Amino acid sequence: MEKSGSIDSLGSKRSSSRQPSVDSLSSTSTSRSDRSAQTKPPSSAMSSDSVSTSEFSPELRVKPKIFAKVLRDSDKEEPQLLPKETVQDMAQDVTYFCPFVGALRGSVTVTNYRLFFKCMDRDPAFVLDLPLGVVSRVEKIGSASSRGDVSYGLVCKDMRNLRFAHKQMEDTLRKSIFEVLMKFAFPVSNGLQIFAFEYGQVFPENGWKVYDTVSEYKRQGIPNESWRITKVNDHYELCDTYPSTLAVPVNIPDEELKRVAAFRAKGRIPVLSWIHPETQATVTRCSQPMVGVNGKRSKEDEKYLQAIMDANAQSHKLFIFDARPSVNAAANKMKGGGYESEDAYQNAELVFLEIHNIHVMRESLRKLKDVVYPNIEDSHWLSNLESTHWLEHIKLILAGALRIADKVESGKTSVVVHCSDGWDRTGQLTSLAMLMLDGYYRTIRGFEVLLEKEWLSFGHRFQLRIGHGDKNHTDADRSPVFIQFIDCVWQLTRQFPAAFEFNEYFLVTILDHLYSCLFGTFLCNSEQQRLKEEIPKRTVSLWSYINSQLEEFTNPFYVNYSNHVLFPVVSLRHLELWVGYYIRWNPRMRPQEPVHQRYKELLAKRAELQKRVDELHREVTNRSASSSSERAGSPTRSITPVQTFV
Repeated sequence: MEKSGSIDSLGSKRSSSRQPSVDSLSSTSTSRSDRSAQTKPPSSAMSSDSVSTSEFSPELRVKPKIFAKVLRDSDKEEPQLLPKETVQDMAQDVTYFCPFVGALRGSVTVTNYRLFFKCMDRDPAFVLDLPLGVVSRVEKIGSASSRGDVSYGLVCKDMRNLRFAHKQMEDTLRKSIFEVLMKFAFPVSNGLQIFAFEYGQVFPENGWKVYDTVSEYKRQGIPNESWRITKVNDHYELCDTYPSTLAVPVNIPDEELKRVAAFRAKGRIPVLSWIHPETQATVTRCSQPMVGVNGKRSKEDEKYLQAIMDANAQSHKLFIFDARPSVNAAANKMKGGGYESEDAYQNAELVFLEIHNIHVMRESLRKLKDVVYPNIEDSHWLSNLESTHWLEHIKLILAGALRIADKVESGKTSVVVHCSDGWDRTGQLTSLAMLMLDGYYRTIRGFEVLLEKEWLSFGHRFQLRIGHGDKNHTDADRSPVFIQFIDCVWQLTRQFPAAFEFNEYFLVTILDHLYSCLFGTFLCNSEQQRLKEEIPKRTVSLWSYINSQLEEFTNPFYVNYSNHVLFPVVSLRHLELWVGYYIRWNPRMRPQEPVHQRYKELLAKRAELQKRVDELHREVTNRSASSSSERAGSPTRSITPVQTFV
C-alpha cells in the first residue's frame, strides 16, 4: 500500500519505496510546511460591530429545508418549528448579554428542543438559536437587581457561556421562562423523553442502514482461513458492552472465548477491528487483563493472543499497545486490573502510549474554554494555550495511532490495543489508525461506518461521557473523549487536505449533533442499550440528515487515493488549535470570505468540468469507433488513432 507522509505525496506517482519506520519520523520529516496556529495568536481583523447570526449558530450558516430557523417574516418572533417541536413558553423584554456586541433586548421562545432569542433592534435581526441539549447547567445569578431584573447564566457544552436577564415575575406562582428551560434542557432528570424520540422528520435515506457488521467484515475479506465471525455474543451474554457480531481467530472455539472473557475487564476480549488486505496484519482491541497484584495468569488468554499472532504469517511478533501511562497501568493492579507480562505472553512486546485518563482530559478542556471564550488575551495567547495542555493530549493520541499504523503497515505486525476498559482511549487509537491505513474510512460513508463500528457498536459510553438530558453536570464520567477524536481527524485533514472526502463542516456538524439530542445516533452507552430502547425504530439517524445533502459536506479538493496510507507529522509545531470549532462563536474569528459557500461553488464547478470531460471522452470514443469502421471499409487508408488520457 502507498504511504503518504506529506500533502504533496498524495498527488505524486506511485512509488515502491517504503516510508521509514515511525521511530525515525522526526518533527523535521518532509511533510507539509509549518502552519502552526500554536505559534500565531488568533487574528482579530474583524471589528466587533460586524456580527452575523451565522457566527452564533453553525446551523444558520447552511439552511436546508428542515433547518430554516430564521423567519423571513420579521414581524413574527417564533422560530420555524421542526416536526413535533412545540412552544413551551415565551417572554418579551429579555436581555441577552452578548460578550461581543453588548446587551441586546428582545424576545425568548423556549420549545421542547431549543431556546430561541431574537432582537429586532438590529438590522439584520440578531438571532440566537440554541438546542437545549447543548446546555450543561443553568445558574441563577444573584438576586433581583434594583431594576427588578433577574439574571440567569447558561453554561454550554460547546464552549459557550450565555447570560440573560428578565423582569421579576409579578405573578410569583408563575415559573420563570428559565425554569421552564431547565425542565426541557434536562428531560432525563425530569422524567421526560429526549427530543430525538419526538422528532419525526422523514429523509430520502435511512441512515440506520449505513452500517452492517457482516458487510463491513466482508469488505475486509472476513471470514478467511485465519479469522471467523462468531455469534457467541448474540444475546450480549459474553460481553454486554460489545456488539453482537464479533470476528475472532478461527482456531479458538466459543467455549474458550468465555474463559478469555473472564480474564478481561468487563468481558471485553480481543476482537478484530481491521485486517491488512495484503499482509493480513491485524488491529485488535480489548480491555486490560485482570492480573491483579498477585500477577494472575490465564492460559486461555495467552493462547488467544498467540492465535492472533499466528494468524499473520508475515511476522512472529505481536505488539500490545497499552494506551495508559505506565504508572496508571501499574496502579490498576491494586484494583484487580493491570497489563500483560512479557514473560507470560511469548513473542509479545508491550508499549505504553502515556495517554491520560478521562478526568485529565475533562480538566484540560475546561482550561481551554477559559482561554478561548469569550475573549482571547492576545498578549499571553501562547502561554495560556500551552497551560491547557490540550494540544499535548492531541499529540499523544495521534502519535499513538501513528505507531499502531506504522507497525501494521511498515512492520507487517499485528497489534492489540487496550486501555483500562477499552471504550475510550482504545476507540480513539483504533479508529485513527484505521483512518490512516484505509482510504475507505476517509470517505463520507466510510467515516460514518467507522464511527458506527469503532465507537457506537464497541460501546463508547456516549450517554455518560456527554450527559444527554442529565442535569448532573459534575458527574465524574463526563469527558471530551469523542471531541478529542474528531479534533485529531481535523488535524489529519489539515495535513492531507486532498485525502478526505468530507470537509470541516461535516466534522463540526457531527459535534453539534453529539449534543443537540435531535438525532438518536449518539444516545445510550452500548449496542445492547440502543436495541432495548429501540433507538433505530424510534429516532432518526444523523446519517439520514447528512447523506440527504452530501454537497454540504463534500470536500471539493478530494482525490480518491484509496490505497494511500497517511503518516502524519505529530510534533506540536505541526498541530493547530481548531479555531473553526473552539473559537467559532467569536465574530472576530470569522473568515474574510465565506469558505463554506466557496467550497460549494468549487463543487459545482468541478461537476461542470467533469461533465465536459465525460462529453469529450464520449466524443473521442465515437470518433475512434467511426475511424475503425472507415478503415475496415477501405484497407488502404491509414489513420493514426487518437489517444486520450482523462
